[in-house]
Amino acid sequence: MRAVPEWIGKTDDSPVPPRVRLRVFEAHGRNCGVCIMPIWHKRWQCDHIVALCIGGENRESNLQPVHEACHVVKTAEDLLEKQISIRVKMKDLGFKKRKGRPMPGSRDSGIKMKIGGGWERR
Repeated sequence: MRAVPEWIGKTDDSPVPPRVRLRVFEAHGRNCGVCIMPIWHKRWQCDHIVALCIGGENRESNLQPVHEACHVVKTAEDLLEKQISIRVKMKDLGFKKRKGRPMPGSRDSGIKMKIGGGWERR
């Protein structure tokens, strides 16, 4: 059982307090959460294991210490994952229109072809 209650940010923008950064650093054995190499210098960052943009929480159990270089790479991967998931969701829900002019008579064209010939507006 923890002697100190887990820190939970009031908002997603809440910065991590220095005491929590120290606890996260010690809890992970002073190793980077991405490359698992020891962190020897003062330049490291607290990273969210599951990124906030993907649905992670701003709490102590979702934080890990990482080198600055590793953090840049992981953030780029998180943003790419977010872009792909949003693109797939929008396509599945029909929010994204097809590029170019629609084929006449298709649902996207605004023209409805009648069976007996002719057409009408949708």
